Amino acid sequence: MNAKLQVALDMPQGSRALQIAEEAVHGGADWIEAGTPLIKSEGIGIVRQLKQRCPGKTIVADLKTMDVGALEADMAAKMGADVVVVMGVAGDSTIGEAVRAATKSGAKVMVDMMAVSNPLQRAVELAPLGISYICLHVGVDQQMHGEMADPSEWLRDSPVGVAVAGGINSESAGKLVAAGAEIIIVGGAITKSPDVAVAVRTIKRAMETSSPVESPLFRRYSEEKLAEAFSKVSTANICDAQHRQGAMRGIVQRSGKERRMIGRAVTVQTAAGDWAKPVEAIDIAKPGDVIVVDAGGGERAVWGELASRSAIRNNIAGLVVDGAIRDLEEIRESGFPCYSRFVSPEAGEPMGFGGIGPKIMCGGVTVRNGDWIIGDSDGVVVVPVERAAEIANRALDVLERENRLREEIARGSTLSKVQDLKKWEKA
Repeated sequence: MNAKLQVALDMPQGSRALQIAEEAVHGGADWIEAGTPLIKSEGIGIVRQLKQRCPGKTIVADLKTMDVGALEADMAAKMGADVVVVMGVAGDSTIGEAVRAATKSGAKVMVDMMAVSNPLQRAVELAPLGISYICLHVGVDQQMHGEMADPSEWLRDSPVGVAVAGGINSESAGKLVAAGAEIIIVGGAITKSPDVAVAVRTIKRAMETSSPVESPLFRRYSEEKLAEAFSKVSTANICDAQHRQGAMRGIVQRSGKERRMIGRAVTVQTAAGDWAKPVEAIDIAKPGDVIVVDAGGGERAVWGELASRSAIRNNIAGLVVDGAIRDLEEIRESGFPCYSRFVSPEAGEPMGFGGIGPKIMCGGVTVRNGDWIIGDSDGVVVVPVERAAEIANRALDVLERENRLREEIARGSTLSKVQDLKKWEKA
């Protein structure tokens, strides 16, 4: 089967989309898609611009139509779309109207099966209406929870052509072609690449050989590999992924900029200068955990060199104290990752007040036992354990998008131009 590669342009900036489209065509892309965010941002006219900039290529308008099928399909087709996308959860009348309007202008209809419980059954129902393709689609928000495009057994049983979309990269594209997919839709693994043409050629090679080509980026991680995922991103990436939430304030890295910290929280509540519970937590924490101490912002140290050496011996990943530590020079020499609000030579006494394992506040952020704690030279962020897989994947998405922005800036643009900031300023 000669499967087609469709490149999905899902960024809101038209100028960037057109440039990436040209690079994708240079690399050998077969179909170019005006993604839904792009059409919403730039208007249906972006379809005509893509048609002009990508001569001879099939242009897809991903309208995700739910109503007024004839009107929307007609608009896209008149702008030069060869394929118009309608949602499978739309009514049959909407889909039928879209087919009739598209056919009149020589275009075809693809039905997106996102949120359809039985795509094969729906394909059988819609085939008599004249649709040309269905799309087995795992949406971006689903991908962030670790869901991926699945080469279902029924792909070859569909009465119409099958496209597959959802987190596809060079490692998965070939497998999907082997399973029967006729159109492989790839977004981020191409559009976020510094060299789009090379990314296209790599995925095309995987499709042609039905073999995986290793990809260090553009993956989605499950619960079992979260430490690996968090190791690839910065605290800034994670904070962005959480809509600017989770960053501790006033908590500073003390152990040197090369020391990163990733682990699950063991929480400690204590009073300023009372170092009993923080030290006792070393014996309770598991290897790879991070001890997080709420010392009430006190200026008497609750941690020092000897505690750090004990933590290193037990393979503790690091320490965060909303309060003070001491013996900074020795801690830096030991290499143990430490973050605190203050540094002070003065320590208190081991009184034993407080406890180990309660919900605490540290740096103005709620921390629960088991939450993920990530620290680097920018500071510390907290990721709720129940959202850890989603946030890790979203942080990777932030990093990958920034990689493409770096490339565009290196070519001579600026951040404000690349992001088209003036367009989005509030009045």
